Amino acid sequence: MAAQDMKTIRLNLETVAAYPRVATVGFFDGVHAGHRYLVQQVIAEARATGMTATVITFARHPRQVLRQDYVPQLLDTLSSKLNHLADTQVDECVLLDFNTEMASLSAYDFMRQILRDRLQVQTLVIGYDNRFGHNRSEGFDDYVRYGNELGIKVIRNDALILDGIKVSSSVVRGFIAQGEIALANRCLGYPYTIEGTVVTGYSEGHKMGYPTANLDIASLTQMLPQQGVYATLWSMEGDPLWHEAMTNVGTRPTFPGRGVSVETHIFDFDGDVYGAHMQLKFCARIRAERRFEDAAALRAQLREDEHEARTFFKQYKG
Repeated sequence: MAAQDMKTIRLNLETVAAYPRVATVGFFDGVHAGHRYLVQQVIAEARATGMTATVITFARHPRQVLRQDYVPQLLDTLSSKLNHLADTQVDECVLLDFNTEMASLSAYDFMRQILRDRLQVQTLVIGYDNRFGHNRSEGFDDYVRYGNELGIKVIRNDALILDGIKVSSSVVRGFIAQGEIALANRCLGYPYTIEGTVVTGYSEGHKMGYPTANLDIASLTQMLPQQGVYATLWSMEGDPLWHEAMTNVGTRPTFPGRGVSVETHIFDFDGDVYGAHMQLKFCARIRAERRFEDAAALRAQLREDEHEARTFFKQYKG
């Protein structure tokens, strides 16, 4: 089955066909290697029983509904999460529009009203650390007991351990926050990617021979890596190809007073990208951000950064 064949259903907006499902439920931020391991078990159970393999997730982070001031540090946009889920070749993804009414459901009522009555889930595969229901106060043994009452078989998925690391979204966020992009990418199974709109910058890079495409910070919904210079790949909406670049995330301490920025110098490119929707893959961290004595010293460092990034990409396997 091709990745694009995954069916996406918005539960509260669409009539859902009644057929038996093997499902898992969670937010699946980043759809990292641990999530994929879980989804593969869902698919295997579905294929063995002739049922439909289903991922049930949320259009918005549940805490954004419960706390209006909550700003999640997300690894994915909704569209990229759906694309990553489609890559697993799961049959369908059901999007729940989480609201205060759903938040008030106990785990039992969620299993009865949503999983059994509306989605006809017959087997539920639970992530090793996943909890759901009001206040998330119940655990796996409770889900098994409720499942026995409701006719839902409940299975626990084991944690995925990679190189001694128990993979989870919080672990990935920690690596990204520390600038450990190689470890983050290992856990994700793909390069960490952010996306946003290109806006006009302050032109310091252009004056030094290093023009940059600047992402609109206000348009970003994902967490930024630790400040520093990275070897990156970029693509614009509608362009199927990825192109080499280097990106600085930080406050530009040599030219202070202008806040955090994401500035990408695109190699071997002289086009106009202002207003475009850009995606950036963070492939390797080159160095930490630091202040230079003057523009000439920064320009010399940028030449070294470019050389290191280009050298990295000569050996990069994707």
